Amino acid sequence: MSKADDFSIAKAAPGAATRMLAARVLAQVFTRGRSLKAELAWALPKLADTRDRALLEALCFAVLRRRSTYDAALQAWMQKPLSARDADLRTLLMVGFAQLDVLALPAHAALSATVDAARALGRERQAGLVNAILRRAQREGFPEQPARDAFPVWLAEAVERDWPAQAEAIYAASLQPAPLWLRANRQQGGREKMMAALAEAGIAAEASPLSADALRLAVPVPVNQLPGFGEGLLSVQDLSAQCAADALAPPTGSRVLDACAAPGGKSAHLLERDPSLRLLALDIDARRLARAKDTFARTGVGEGAQVQVADASDPGAWWDGVPFDAILLDAPCSATGVIRRQPDVMFHRRAEDIDALVGIQARLLEACWSMLRPGGVLLYATCSILRAENADQVKGFLKWHADAEAAALGDAFGLDCDGIARQRLPGENDADGFFYARLLKKG
Repeated sequence: MSKADDFSIAKAAPGAATRMLAARVLAQVFTRGRSLKAELAWALPKLADTRDRALLEALCFAVLRRRSTYDAALQAWMQKPLSARDADLRTLLMVGFAQLDVLALPAHAALSATVDAARALGRERQAGLVNAILRRAQREGFPEQPARDAFPVWLAEAVERDWPAQAEAIYAASLQPAPLWLRANRQQGGREKMMAALAEAGIAAEASPLSADALRLAVPVPVNQLPGFGEGLLSVQDLSAQCAADALAPPTGSRVLDACAAPGGKSAHLLERDPSLRLLALDIDARRLARAKDTFARTGVGEGAQVQVADASDPGAWWDGVPFDAILLDAPCSATGVIRRQPDVMFHRRAEDIDALVGIQARLLEACWSMLRPGGVLLYATCSILRAENADQVKGFLKWHADAEAAALGDAFGLDCDGIARQRLPGENDADGFFYARLLKKG
């Protein structure tokens, strides 16, 4: 954003700056393929009030989840379609829709602030149009679109091919806001202590029977309001990601590799459960791996973790030749299981991306297998729901590796996948979509 844009934000009427920023963020996501997380990273600091920041995030997520509905409304209500040059005006109208439709803000405030935002965006001549369209939305509401329509055609077809009986449930769950899951640190009192601390702070939480460390908040709250978060007593981590520690279950004191470790949540969880592990947290992305170091320091597990920037698919460049007892490979994937947390995935992924990801996953599996000792265990995991990245990937690996066998995982890890793995679909147990395959190396 330019200095002129910063000036426009500073001069915008109260409330208008938040709407203006939301429109700019969404325009970048829709027209330039930028990630929502990256765009919010620069936009949020421009708002001093934490309530405005929360509203900015809520507006962006609401529009991403309801884009197909808002596109249909604009097509029906506008006499002349907006051009590609009007991307920020289009997204501002959607921001206005979201205030009336999802956030249920007072209509007069939503309309006034959004019209002011149009002027702040240099759209003085279209301010009347914005006002008229939003008033029509207020009067008529929005016709419901099938949840499937929110998904690109290629992805909807893949979901229906891979999960025909569950497809509609997957669509619906993926468009719902995700709950806030927390992980209690066993080294600092564990779940019972944190349940009590949360209750004392007036924060309702419930324990999950599927993971001994998992807590689900009935109403999400900012992390700075969580008791003990800064001291590492609690961490934010979805239930499905927490279950990876149970699926790997490394032997006490073993030598462990987390091959794609950033931002460090799963490594920290393993060390919280067993500080005697000799764990190497590896990742190719130095910037993201720096966040893992911060996580280890906050949770107090830093002494047990070695951190290294390297490519797990190229062991010859960094591996010391000493085999690992257990390897966690949470592989790069399509992220189709976490759309409810990252709704921009629907607009960034392309069908051709899947073949490339499958190739990367296969190379990582081969490399990690070569570093695993006989008798060791490798957990192959993704946050995808596509069989090509998951069950088919594992089937191909087992076919070409006589020394590999799939170990059984229980129902707590999701649906059975041909007896070789488990798949949790989005929304099951109120958790993210996640795949687990526990592979044993024959001695």
